[in-house]
Amino acid sequence: MADYSLAEDVEIVSAIAAGEQAALATLYDRYHRPCFAFAVRMLASEEDAREAVQEAFVRIWRSAAAYERERASVAGWVLSITRNLCIDELRRRRRRVPELPSLEGAMDRPGADRTDLEAERIIIGEQVRAALHSLSSEQRSAIELVYFHGLTSQEVGRILAVPAPTVRSRLRLGLLKLGGILQERGLAAID
Repeated sequence: MADYSLAEDVEIVSAIAAGEQAALATLYDRYHRPCFAFAVRMLASEEDAREAVQEAFVRIWRSAAAYERERASVAGWVLSITRNLCIDELRRRRRRVPELPSLEGAMDRPGADRTDLEAERIIIGEQVRAALHSLSSEQRSAIELVYFHGLTSQEVGRILAVPAPTVRSRLRLGLLKLGGILQERGLAAID
């Protein structure tokens, strides 16, 4: 049994592709915590997050030979597999939602949970999401991982394989651009 604790991530993936279980264990030790934290934030369920991380490493085992170093760092590749599995789970959840009741007569009496503020919050949320999608993928990823998933700039840096100051720079530039877009749409005050 080889010891991969000092090996580079790319070497570990090559060993996994060659069927080395010890290499998979090392990669798991390195990345299961950030993957789990990411999955918990995305799925809001520790049980579902554990399943997503477990399935992610099964997929890593099966598809290690297909890893392309030029396309992504190992950390980015591992996180993207986890992210895709979380998205699949969220889609499954949506399909499991029972059919909505008929809206006939819903406008007759206002309910306690139906307010103009709630409607406005939903509209603004959609506009902010649309503005986020107009950012570069690097800026959007940094903002989403820090603000929506609660990761630190160091954790994001490890996941994206960039230095923490680069993450902070992407955050700053992304937030400035996002603020400009929201100001143009009348959703943010000019200071």
